[in-house]
Amino acid sequence: MKQKQKYLIFAGLVGAFCLVAFLLIRGKGAQAEAGERPSLRPVAVALVSRRALVNSLTLSGAFQPYQQVDVHAKVAGYIRQIFVDVGDKVKEGQVLAVLEVPELRAQILGAEATIEHSQNAIRRAQSEVAQAESAHSAAHFAYARLKQASEQRQGLIAEQELEDAQDKDKEAEAQVESANASLAEAQSQLSVSKASSKQLAAMEAYTQITAPFDGVITKRYADTGALIQAGTASDTQAMPVVQLAEWSRLRLVVPVPESDASQIRLGSVVQVHVAALGRDFQGRVARFSDALDQQTRTMHTEIDVENRDGTVVDGMYADVNLTLSKKDAALTVPIQAVKREASGASVLIVDKDGRIRERQVKLGQQGNNRIEVLSGLVEKDQVVIGNRSEFKLGEKVQPKIVDEQSGDSEASS
Repeated sequence: MKQKQKYLIFAGLVGAFCLVAFLLIRGKGAQAEAGERPSLRPVAVALVSRRALVNSLTLSGAFQPYQQVDVHAKVAGYIRQIFVDVGDKVKEGQVLAVLEVPELRAQILGAEATIEHSQNAIRRAQSEVAQAESAHSAAHFAYARLKQASEQRQGLIAEQELEDAQDKDKEAEAQVESANASLAEAQSQLSVSKASSKQLAAMEAYTQITAPFDGVITKRYADTGALIQAGTASDTQAMPVVQLAEWSRLRLVVPVPESDASQIRLGSVVQVHVAALGRDFQGRVARFSDALDQQTRTMHTEIDVENRDGTVVDGMYADVNLTLSKKDAALTVPIQAVKREASGASVLIVDKDGRIRERQVKLGQQGNNRIEVLSGLVEKDQVVIGNRSEFKLGEKVQPKIVDEQSGDSEASS
């Protein structure tokens, strides 16, 4: 009985040993198999797809008045009245201030007196012409009668008497010419006097300082009684009366980089965002310098923005989105997937067997995040967007499609 128990115990120990040995051998085999078939490296890929390709540029700039001018006086004088102040809205032709110029008024009165004197001189000259013509007519008639009698009867009229009558006729004719010359001189003097009067009247009109265009008074330099110098004098720094700016339309000035300057088009409609107001406005590319600043390597570009309600004020900053180019349904890949070299451009793709391959591609228009592929790829190809140096051509990988909108990824079957 004891031998049987010993035998059973021995058999149990042998069975347990064999079971342990089997489990150990199986575990090593699984590990060896796992070592032979290592897990595939995941790689982020993006699908080649057709999209609207937009190349835009966001720039910042400051608003400036569409027009701004310091309004000067044409003539020197004292301000008798000033009707506007800072912030007042004015219309074109509206009187802003009136000057007092005493010496100009005296000159105008003198010119009027000169005109009257010239008119009197003309009337006197006309009277003298009439008298001279009458005297000439009588002298000429007397000479003609004596000459006719002398011709009819020889010796009836003395030769000396006939010559005296002829001399009187010529003298009367000369007096007529002299009277006409005096009349012409008087008429010419009247024209000069009238021209001088018109000039002074025009200068007097400049004593009323008017607005050259619709706008807002942004500065007021002078008050009532201030002496204002004529703004036409080149040797003096004449003080302006007010500063006027047009705010119904504004200029947004932005610097366009050298690389994008050639793509700016006049008349392009753009969106302008004013962060201080939290509002968007529509603008239009109105003008650009067509030359680069040598220091900043940018092109001065102006965008016109309507501001009829006066919401935007001088100096406000704004961001403008300039659409440089746009193409619909272009075959595109992410820009970071493309490697550019002197010999051309290429991308890494994951083929249908899950292996890394290189493709030469021909590029087209570039957008903000994606670039057009003209040849070398087809729609739904998987392009690698990771670091190219991490992969070897022919390596088998596990592609994970990246959602470019959210940044998430999913495994590709």
